[in-house]
Amino acid sequence: SDAGSSVDEMEFNWDEYLEDTGATAAPHGSFKHVDTSLQNGFAPGMKLEVAVKSDQNTYWVATIITTCGQLLLLRYDGYGEDRKADFWCDIMTADLHPIGWCEQNKKILKVPEGIKDKIPDQQEFLQRVLKGACSAPANLLEGLHRGKNPLDLIAPGSRLELQNIRDSLEAWIVTVVENVGGRLKLRYEGLEDSDKFDQWLFYLDPFLHQVGWAAQHGYSLQPPSAIRSLRSEADWQEILKKVKEEEEESSVPTDLFKDKPVIGVHSFSEGMKLEAVDPVAPFVISPATVLKVFNDKYFMIEIDDLRADRPTSQSYICHVNSAGIFPVQWSLKNGLNLSPPPGYPGQDFDWADYLKQCSAEAAPQSCFPSLTSDHGFKENMKLEAVNPVDPEEVCIATVTKLKDSYLWLQLEGSKKPVPDCIVSVESMNIFPVGWCETNGYQLRPPRKAIVNKQKKIAVVQPEKQILSSRAVHDGLKNQELNSSDSVVINGKYCCPKIYFNHRCFSGPYLNKGRIAELPQSVGPGNCVLVLKEVLTLLINAAYKPSRVLRELQLDEEAAWRGHGETLKAKYKGKSYRATVEVVRTADRVAEFCRKTCIKLECCPNLFGPQMVLDKCSENCSVLTKTKYTHYYGKRKNKRIGRPPGGHSNLEVAIKKPNKRRKRRKHFFVHKKKRSSASVDNTPAGSPQGSGAEEEDDQDESELSHSLAQDRDKRKRKLRTFSFSDDENKPPLPKDIKMEVAEKLQLDSNPLEWSVADVVRFLKSTDCAPLARIFLDQEIDGQALLLLTLPTVQECMDLKLGPAIKLCHHIERVKLAFYQQFAN
Repeated sequence: SDAGSSVDEMEFNWDEYLEDTGATAAPHGSFKHVDTSLQNGFAPGMKLEVAVKSDQNTYWVATIITTCGQLLLLRYDGYGEDRKADFWCDIMTADLHPIGWCEQNKKILKVPEGIKDKIPDQQEFLQRVLKGACSAPANLLEGLHRGKNPLDLIAPGSRLELQNIRDSLEAWIVTVVENVGGRLKLRYEGLEDSDKFDQWLFYLDPFLHQVGWAAQHGYSLQPPSAIRSLRSEADWQEILKKVKEEEEESSVPTDLFKDKPVIGVHSFSEGMKLEAVDPVAPFVISPATVLKVFNDKYFMIEIDDLRADRPTSQSYICHVNSAGIFPVQWSLKNGLNLSPPPGYPGQDFDWADYLKQCSAEAAPQSCFPSLTSDHGFKENMKLEAVNPVDPEEVCIATVTKLKDSYLWLQLEGSKKPVPDCIVSVESMNIFPVGWCETNGYQLRPPRKAIVNKQKKIAVVQPEKQILSSRAVHDGLKNQELNSSDSVVINGKYCCPKIYFNHRCFSGPYLNKGRIAELPQSVGPGNCVLVLKEVLTLLINAAYKPSRVLRELQLDEEAAWRGHGETLKAKYKGKSYRATVEVVRTADRVAEFCRKTCIKLECCPNLFGPQMVLDKCSENCSVLTKTKYTHYYGKRKNKRIGRPPGGHSNLEVAIKKPNKRRKRRKHFFVHKKKRSSASVDNTPAGSPQGSGAEEEDDQDESELSHSLAQDRDKRKRKLRTFSFSDDENKPPLPKDIKMEVAEKLQLDSNPLEWSVADVVRFLKSTDCAPLARIFLDQEIDGQALLLLTLPTVQECMDLKLGPAIKLCHHIERVKLAFYQQFAN
C-alpha cells in the first residue's frame, strides 16, 4: 500500500468496512451496465432439447427458467407451473441442443416419465408448444463459443474501433490489452510498445464499436491527432492494411454490442449555450457552447474560457444522451454552484448578462433528455468508482449528494486526493460493492485504518434449521471455495437476479406496504453479497425487524454447507445482530430463497430467481392467512421443558437516550423456543406469531417449564411468573405492586380457548375496551398465557396503567390454570 495508507490492501474487507462506517452498499440493480455484462446470450423463455436424465438416449423439450453464468435452470415442457422438477445444468457439460437437433440427427424425442400421463398425444403437444417458440442460439450450445459468456469473447488481442471524442468524428483501431469484467484497457493500433495513450472504457461505451463500423457509417479511419505525428503516413496505411488482413481472427461477435445504448437524434445548433461537466475532470459545472454540429447524431461542445491567452480548448463530442450536459440555470434551480468561465469579470455569474455579453441563445429544454430519479442510490451509500484523473484506479466511493440522475462521489484512497466527482447514475465507470474482488482487480483501500472490533456473539443452539443443504440439480458439483469465499464462475458473478414478487402473500412478519416499496430485483452478483442484500431488505421491511432476524439466524446443529454472515436490525432504538446462513453457489440459490420464504411463513415465491408475472404458481392470493400458515408455516413438535441453557447468537445493543454517549453495553437475549405442538399453533396475528419483541424476550417456554416442575415450587414462583428468570427484564416501578385478586374459577382450560373465548373473558372484566385489540391480533388462550407486561406494552401500544390492569386479569387466568388444570 501507499505511504499515506495504513491499511494493507490485501486485508480490506467490504463487510467490515460497511459495519465500521455504518454505511450501506448501493443496490446491485442500480448498475445496469454490469447487469447487461453478465448476460450469457440465453434468456428465460427460450427452448432447447435436453437429454432426459432417466434415459440418456432420449431427449425432450425444456424451457429456460433463469440463467446464471454457464448455468441454466430448466423445466421440461409439460410440467406447466410446477417448479418441483426444475433442474440446473452446466452448458459446458450437459447434453443440450437447439430445437430441431433431434430431428436432424435422428435422435428420439420422448416424454419424461413424470409427465407421461399429462401428454397423451406427443406430436400434438410438440406442435402446440413449439409454435412461435424461440430456440436457444445454436452457436452458444456448440463449437468454440459453447458455454462462454459473450463478454469473454473480447479477449486480449481482440480489435475494436474507437471514435475520437476530443477533436473529430474519426475513428481508429484499438487492441484489447486487458478485459476486467467488461472494462477494457485499450491501446491504439501502431503503439504496441507504449502505454502512454492507453484508455479504459466499458465495452458498452457508445463510442466503441466492432471493426468495420466506420466504413459502414461513412467515417474515416484515421489515428487521433495526439499520436499521428509518431509515425509516417505510410506507416499508418501499412498498419491499416495489416489490420484488415487479420480482421477475421481478431474480430469479436457483432451481436456483442446489441445491448449498447442507441444514439438518438439531437436538436442542438451551433452557438447555443448550456451548462456542462468536462468528462476528463468532472468536478465542476461550467458554462459551455455548442462549437460544431457534425450531423443529426453528434455535436461538439466546448467549456467556455474568456482568457485571451487560454490554453488548449476543452472540447469534446457529445450526443443527445451524453452525460454531464444541462440546460442553462440547471445549477441554480438545484442549488448548485456554477463555476464562472476563466476570465469572467466579477464573482457573481449571471446567465442573463452572460448571454447578452456573448450575443448567444440558451439551448432550449427540449434539447435535453428528461432526467430520472428512479435509480436506487441514496446519500452515504458506498460503491466502487473509477478515478477520472487516473483511470487505472478503482476506488471506494461515497455518495455525498444527489440531484436528479446525478451523483456526487467522494473517492477514498486515491493516490492523489481529488474533489467530489459528478457522475450520471448510468455511468459505466461506477460499480457495485465487491465488483473488483469478483473480477480480480485491485480496489484502492481507504486511507484511514479500519479497526476490527471484537464482536461478542455467543453461539448456542438456535431455534431451528434455516436451509436444506441438498443440491438442487443432478450432475453439477458444488464449486469449491477459495480462501476469500469469493465464488465465481469463469471469473464472473454467479448469483442470478433475485426478484421481489410484490403480489405474493407476505406473511405475518413482513409489512406488505414496505415489501411493495422494495426494488423489483437485486443482482446478479456475488452470491453472498446479493443474498445478504436481499435478507437485509427483508429485515428492514418487517413489522419488527429483530423478530425476522431471529427467524433467520443460523442453526449451529444443522448440517449446513452455506456461509455464516452477520446481519443487523434496528428497532425502537436498539440494535440487534445475528449470524445468518447464506449459500455461496448459484445451484443452491433457488432452494435457499424458497426455504427462507417458508421460514418467514410467506409465499415461497415472494422472492427468488423467478419473476412471478400474472399468477403465482402457489395460488397464494386465494388462501386465507390461517390456511396459508397451515400450509407453509413452521409447525414442529418439541419436547416439553426448558431448552438447553446458554445464549442466543442474537445480540442486542441498548442505546440510552438523552444521555452522553457511552460505550455500548452488549448483552444477549434468550432464544425463544416453542414448547409444544399445542402452544406452537399460535395464530399468525398473535404477538408470538407476528414478532413478539426481543427486548421483552424472556424465555417463552416459561409455561412448559412450570408445568414440568414440582407443584409446590410452582406456587412459590407464581406471583412473579410473568417476569421471572430474565436478568434483562426491567423491574417494575417500586410504587406499583402486582397482586393477584379474588380467586377466579374457570369453566374450561385456557389452553383450549379460541380467540372468541379470550374476547368473551375480557368483556367480562373492566378491560372490556381492550377486547377489540385481542380480536384484531387473533390472540387465543395459548397466546394469552404467554403475555407479560413488557409484551403487552410493546405489542398493544398501551401505557403503563392500562397494561398493568390488563396483566392483573391475565395473572388471574394463569393462577386458575395452574390450580385447576396444570396437574
